[in-house]
Formats: sequence, structure tokens, C-alpha cells
Amino acid sequence: MPADAKSYCWAGPHEDLNCGIAATENLALRLEAAFTGIYEQWRRIALTLQTQPSSELAHMPTMSTYASDFGVMLAWVKIVKELGAAPETTMVFCSDPWLFRALATLSKVTPVKAPSIRLKQLKLSIRGFIARSWVALRMISARFRLGAQKSQAPESANWILVYGHPNSTSDGYDAYFGNLMHDIPSLQRIMHTDCGFHRAEVLCRDSRSFSLHAWGRYSTAAKLPFAKWRPDVAMFDNAIASLVRRAAAIEGSGGSAAMTKWQMSCQASWLDTTRPQNVNWPWENHPWERHFSRRARSIGTKTGGYQHTVVGRHMYNQGADANADNLKSLPDKIILNGPAYRRDLVSRGVPENQCVEAGSHRIGGKNLPIYANDGPVFLALSNNPSFARQMIEAARPLANAQTPFLVKDHPLSPYPVDESAYFEHTRLPLDQLPPLRALIYCTGTTGLEGFIAGIPTLRFIPNGGVALDILPPQMQVMSASAYELATALKNLPDPGNQNETSLFPPPNIKIWRELLETETSKIGSLIDEK
Repeated sequence: MPADAKSYCWAGPHEDLNCGIAATENLALRLEAAFTGIYEQWRRIALTLQTQPSSELAHMPTMSTYASDFGVMLAWVKIVKELGAAPETTMVFCSDPWLFRALATLSKVTPVKAPSIRLKQLKLSIRGFIARSWVALRMISARFRLGAQKSQAPESANWILVYGHPNSTSDGYDAYFGNLMHDIPSLQRIMHTDCGFHRAEVLCRDSRSFSLHAWGRYSTAAKLPFAKWRPDVAMFDNAIASLVRRAAAIEGSGGSAAMTKWQMSCQASWLDTTRPQNVNWPWENHPWERHFSRRARSIGTKTGGYQHTVVGRHMYNQGADANADNLKSLPDKIILNGPAYRRDLVSRGVPENQCVEAGSHRIGGKNLPIYANDGPVFLALSNNPSFARQMIEAARPLANAQTPFLVKDHPLSPYPVDESAYFEHTRLPLDQLPPLRALIYCTGTTGLEGFIAGIPTLRFIPNGGVALDILPPQMQVMSASAYELATALKNLPDPGNQNETSLFPPPNIKIWRELLETETSKIGSLIDEK
């Protein structure tokens, strides 16, 4: 470090690249604050990119914070720009080749030696072509196995379009829409192309479920290895251009674009062939959903996007303001699981009269944990391995006879937990745990469930990335980084008492019947009655 450097910063997408700007400053909280502050900048960039044809295959131009870390990269640029304006000198370490080049363009930044970029670009490109080729082979196989379904699907019916969730069953129960197919016997189910043919064959045994793979074209599948986002960055400054190239290289290293192209092709053919009256799906405003909304509207099919899970202040892509064509890419109705997230959606340009509350099939009605002031602290690990490791490293030294910990890894992202004194690993569901003194989470809905149950809940803030905040505005909890966790556990908030059903009421079958059995234009009177 130079003699005149007063502090240091590791900037990058991984926590091992950043430890702190100075011993007295909390970099984790500063990164999250910067991430929150770049919303409008990302939105302007995203809306510009959406006008380019290949952008419909990408997640970054949709502002998808789950699928793209572009916002985190903008946050690092914002932080380093602020450091450059400060009177003291800060040494910044960055091993990411694209981010380094973005930082090097800033005023008052003196770059040293840039990390090599060509070899990394080549590796990602080769990996992406192999991944998309594998997608093509799988889609061809699925089309061959499931193609006969195309002639069996009814026309002018009402449908739910769903992912191949492992909890869905072949008797019509669906993880996203519960027992709607039992409650509405005429309702049909179409499976998203993320559902492989083995799973689709199981779920389609009920004669009312079908797979979109059946409407795919072999000619489209043959082109999938070449499906890729190719952004034009000529209109951006050098820093932003470098970060857009980074996003394209990362997304291009997998099969996501090929899957999106196949889904769009299959759903367009299905819509044109079956001419559904109504289609409802778990809405998150992904690229394929925007395409679906526009295509369905063009043929007169009514659409409803079910806000089936959480939205939260960091779900930047879920709003009309993230769409270049505004409301044209939204479903005719946004079906809310309750009043909890209405404010978030309306603040992002979704018209109030386009929202209807129909109840939650996934959140409300769950068995919840119990509070006890002498119980253990429950550590719910993130599905992000880096975040999970940080949580363990921060919590383990705090475990003692007075403050025992129960640790559970994410069921879909197992993480090895080495047990030690008063630091016990558990696989029990949340409602089967002993009464808890506190709950610490980072990502996922466990914090939401803890808060609803009235258990003092802490949100862990990791280094090197942003743990997306999925809580509604009226349900904010105390946040704590690794440096603050010990103090936070000594100053826990009082246990609460939330009215769960007022936030996430059970499904209202009357409203669902209206949504799935009548014209969308007739729903307004039902909303007014409610």
C-alpha cells in the first residue's frame, strides 16, 4: 500500500475480494446502500437496451436482481467514485477484469495493471456454446417425447401456466395455485418448458395438464446454440459499456438465452393454436412473461399474473417502470397474494385498478415457529454459498451455553455445517423447531415467516454482494452485518404479534373463479364489492 494511502477497499463480486474500506467503516452496509441508490441508473440503461432485438433473451435488461449482478457492479462504481472524491487516498483491489476497466475510467482513479480479460472471455464463450448446445439436445428430446400432446389440448379454454415445481402432483394439485384445478373442474394446466419431459410426463397424467414442449419446432431447436444476447454499447460511456459487456459475457456463459428463446417459441405457437380465453401464471416479469403478455393481448387472450411470492424493495424488475413499453408487457391483471406488497407494485407504475387481491396459496396458512425468550437462536443459511459461509463464520463465535444456535442450510442448496459446542445442525421444518429466541436470515422467505410468527428477526448483511430485501415496507426488521451481529443479539427487538391473514389471506375461491371463468373486464365490480 502506498505511504499516502489511508484506507483500502477490495471491490468485486465475491466477499473474499473485499474486507472493508477502513476498520471503522462497515463496507457491507455501504454496498447495500449504494445498490439501493443505483435503481434509476440501472433503469435508464435497461430501458435503452430493451430497444435492441437480442435483449429479449437477457435478464440484465429486465433489471432482474436475482438473475443479474449488474446492479452490484454499478454499486461498486458508485462507491469508488465517492472514495475518489474524498481527501484521503484509498487503495482499491479488484480482480474482476470488466469491473477493473470500469473503475479505471473514473476521474481521480489511478489504475495499475488490469487483469487479463481475453482468456476469460474465451472460456465463458466456449462454455456458453456448449451449454446452449446441450439445451438444444434436451429440447429436441422433449419435443419428440411430448409432441403428441399438441393434438389433445382443448381450444378456447381457461388455463394456468406453471413451472414444473417438485411439490406439484399429477392429480391437479399445483405448488403455485394450490387446489384451483379441483375447485374449477374446467381449468387446464400448461407446463413451462423448464419442466423436463420426465417430470412433464408425470404431471400430465391427469389429462388436463400439457407441456409447452409439444408446440416446439425442431427448426427452432436447431438454432438454440446460437441464441445469445449481443448488446450494442456504443451509446454508453466506457465504464457502463464495460459493465454491460461483462453482463453479456456472464449470461452468455450458460443456457439461459436458449431456454428463453425456446419458451417464447413454444408459447407463441401454443397461443396461436389453442386460442385460450384466459391464462394465469406465477408472475415475476421475466423476459418470456413480457413476450407472453404482448402475444396474448394481440390475439385477445386475457392474462393474469399471480404475484405468488414476495416482491420487496430490491425486486427491481417487477414493475411497469422496468418495461420499455410500460403496461403493454404486463398482464391484464396483477393478482396479489394479499395487501402486503400492493404499495411496492403501485410505486413501480402498476395501476391500482390493475391489481386484484385473490389470496395466497403459498405463504398464508402455514404452521409457524414459536417464540421463547430462553430458546435457541435459529440461523437460516442463505442459498448463496458465499453468504452461508459468512453467516456461519459470524455466528459460530457467538454460540455459548446462554446463546445456543440451531443452524439449517437451504433445502435446495445444501451447505456443509460443522457442528461444535452449542452450534447444532438441524434439518427440521420451521414449524417443528423448538421455541426460538431469535431468527437470523439472509435471503429467502424464512425471515418473512419469522416476522409473521412474532419472533425477533435479524437480517444478515453479507460482504461482497447484496442480500435482496424481500420484506414489504410495513414489515422491516433489524439488519446486521458480521461486525454488528453480537451487538444485535444483545439488543433484540421485542417479539411482535402480526395478523398473518390480514397480510396474506387464504385463497378467495370466489375471486379466482371470476378471474378464470369470466372476462377480465368484468372483474372491476368484484374488486369494488370487496
